[in-house]
Amino acid sequence: MEKKMVERGIGLGTCLAVVISWSVHKSILWAIFHGILSWLYVLYYALMR
Repeated sequence: MEKKMVERGIGLGTCLAVVISWSVHKSILWAIFHGILSWLYVLYYALMR
C-alpha cells in the first residue's frame, strides 16, 4: 500500500511546470493547467525563452 501512495505522487515535470507557470503568470488556474501538461509546458517554456 505504501508503494502505491508513492506512485501516485506528482512527478518532477509537474512540479517544474507548476513552479514555472506560477513564476510567470501568478495564477493558480494557469498553474493547474500547466501542471496537467507537465513536460510539454516545460519544453515549450525552455524553447520559447
